[in-house]
Amino acid sequence: MKIGIIGSGNIGGNLGKHWAKAGHEVLFSSRHPEELKNLASEAGNNAKAMGIKEAFEANADVYLLAMPFKAIDDIAKTYTAQYSNKLIIDATNPYPERDGEMAQKVRDANYSSSEYTAMKFSTAKTAKAFNSIKAEHLRDRAFRTTDKLTIPYAAQDIESRYVTKKLIEDMGFDTLFVGNLSDTQIMDPDQAIYGQSLTHDELKERVDSTRAY
Repeated sequence: MKIGIIGSGNIGGNLGKHWAKAGHEVLFSSRHPEELKNLASEAGNNAKAMGIKEAFEANADVYLLAMPFKAIDDIAKTYTAQYSNKLIIDATNPYPERDGEMAQKVRDANYSSSEYTAMKFSTAKTAKAFNSIKAEHLRDRAFRTTDKLTIPYAAQDIESRYVTKKLIEDMGFDTLFVGNLSDTQIMDPDQAIYGQSLTHDELKERVDSTRAY
């Protein structure tokens, strides 16, 4: 599978390296692609570094959004033709202290941040994953056969649910499907499972207990 990484910091960088190791073709991108050459080299022969425009023009199967939340509006508007009917995996989080007023409005709204992303990338299929696990655990706990950590995820439709689940499992993590995008507020900053790195049973218990009230 060809995967375009939009924003190649701690989350996007580590995910890209894991997916390249698992045999996927990875396109690391950012506003400063020259700074990604070492990252692509570390990831091996399955990875390349490029600008965001080039990543979208490369017609990837999946695009991971791992840039600051405040960039969503601009990227969605600028590259609308390139992501149509593609799978978008949203790994962003709205942090008002970094992303400003638009992030605070989303935090205060009666919809989740992933629903906001889906509205902006309206011609794509949107899933939510990788925003709630700690970055160091994402980096260090991949490709385990025992004592696996679990990545919670949500999806708009059957296809995006299947593909997201597979991409998580390809890296040696377990999965927990939390529902539709409207169910993902539990994954947002300061909510019940944000920042939690747990096994499947632990995570499911946390989700179930939260939803019981």
